[in-house]
Amino acid sequence: MRAARVTRLDGPEAIEVGEVDEPTGDGIVVEVHAAGAAFPDALLTRGLYQYRPDPPFVLGAEIAGVVRSAPDGAHVQPGDRVVGLTMLSGGMAEVAVLSPDRAFKLPDNVSFEAGAGLLFNDLTMYFALTVRGRLQQGETLLVHGAAGGIGTSTLRLAPALGASRTIAVVSSEEKAQIATAAGATDVVLADGFKDAVKELTGGRGVDMVVDPVGGDRFTDSLRSLVAGGRLLVIGFTGGEIPTVKVNRLLLNNIDVVGVGWGAWAGTHPGALEEQWAGLERLLSSGELAAPQPEVYPLDQAAAAVASMENRTAKGKVVLRVR
Repeated sequence: MRAARVTRLDGPEAIEVGEVDEPTGDGIVVEVHAAGAAFPDALLTRGLYQYRPDPPFVLGAEIAGVVRSAPDGAHVQPGDRVVGLTMLSGGMAEVAVLSPDRAFKLPDNVSFEAGAGLLFNDLTMYFALTVRGRLQQGETLLVHGAAGGIGTSTLRLAPALGASRTIAVVSSEEKAQIATAAGATDVVLADGFKDAVKELTGGRGVDMVVDPVGGDRFTDSLRSLVAGGRLLVIGFTGGEIPTVKVNRLLLNNIDVVGVGWGAWAGTHPGALEEQWAGLERLLSSGELAAPQPEVYPLDQAAAAVASMENRTAKGKVVLRVR
């Protein structure tokens, strides 16, 4: 089969697409039609992620495709359209093997490319908004990195879960268009976002900040919260891990909330199935629009992963495998 492999830990340019043996082992065998790319893939190419396989290894943690075979008693059968999580490699290939508890039926109204763009980001943000963020009806969100995968997922999901307003923070006018297309109510530039948010909200501020970026905007994000507001720490694509003076939390009764979706799923049996059930209901009913990812052919896997690292990705990035 053809697959995208990391051959040395020199960054995305070390990804090579070529022929490898099909995977073996028990589980659900899937003929992969599309595979998602995510920021951890870029880290893996440099040996900077907490999971550090030795090269060569096949990248890719999220897939969409058709079941070739399944164990007796599995909840999916040969021929079923599915999405699934490999956790954390093996997905950018023509065939992948999934654990039965990490394969989910794909609604008929969602394409393979959109399906491959659902899992990491939408499951993360469904968990972030409902469990960790305690999103309430009518609340206002501020979304950093709003043109990226996590950002566009938040802009799609938050209204379906009850938010009344989403303010997107972007670094350029081009990215503003992406955020608007994803459903942002308002868009502001990162430079001076605190004052822009204050003006947009009539001085009130926002109920929740979604921050996958980190860096030097963290303090101004805290200042943008209403009393009792929550800042969700999703990641650090900006590179720098910020620090917080905890007196700021005390003075306004605000929360800084860590969102470790993978760690939660690994320690809470049934969490993935519960999260997917919620997403599947929203997708099937049309309350939640499927993502419209930026699609690369498998041969351009290196460029797709590089766009995660250099922050040129426009929304979710997906590889078309078949």
